[in-house]
Amino acid sequence: MKSLQIAATGMAAQQMRVDVISNNIANMSTAAYRPRTAEFSDLAYQQVVTPGTLASQTGNLVPAGIQVGTGVRPSTVSMEITQGALRETGAELDLAIDGIGFLEITLPSGEPAYTRDGKLNRSAEGEIVTMDGYPLADGIVIPEDASRVTVSRDGEVVAYFDDATAGQPIGTISLVRFINEKGLEAMGDNMFKETEASGAANRLVAGSEGVGTFRQGYLEDSGVDVVQEISELIEAQRGYELNSKVITASDEMLAATTRLR
Repeated sequence: MKSLQIAATGMAAQQMRVDVISNNIANMSTAAYRPRTAEFSDLAYQQVVTPGTLASQTGNLVPAGIQVGTGVRPSTVSMEITQGALRETGAELDLAIDGIGFLEITLPSGEPAYTRDGKLNRSAEGEIVTMDGYPLADGIVIPEDASRVTVSRDGEVVAYFDDATAGQPIGTISLVRFINEKGLEAMGDNMFKETEASGAANRLVAGSEGVGTFRQGYLEDSGVDVVQEISELIEAQRGYELNSKVITASDEMLAATTRLR
């Protein structure tokens, strides 16, 4: 009787689905968070009677055969490519990406990482950095005596000074695009790193070649749809319960077999 093991794989699959859903709900307030979806595949089949084999000496073929499944397995937990709503904050260095693209930052090791979290700050040296202090790879430094800065939709940063009417361009914030965003490896802290599956990072000017544009004074909210997540949570819970009932039924059937005289 394989139903015990088959149902066990079903319970494990629904448990993983609940884990993914719970992580999505936990990040419902995380800036620029993109929800994940657990996807599954059926396991190999036991070919008791292969379709198309001879059924008799007369040459008749079995039209469907007997193929017994052995359960389910997780195939992937993929990131949804959905943009969260843009929320106005009014903060000077809050940047939302309206469309496709990532900001490139430099880790302490010198390696690049990528994020859509545009909650930026100014370091003691004037560098534009993330909340965790990682500088943008564009290396923009705001002059100490600058009274304010503006960021255009294409990423040009202009500093303004009290003793001058016109602004002074101090650099351009670029956006990075990947062929397969779902192939990026999540590192935590709203950061990703490049993998073989994602393809190489392609740095572009905002608003060109299909990448998004910047919105100064805005932040991107989490892309989690709480109503949908709760609905899927209930569905996963019911699936878990049904698989547990299969195990109970299989156990009772085995108990009945052992009581035969």
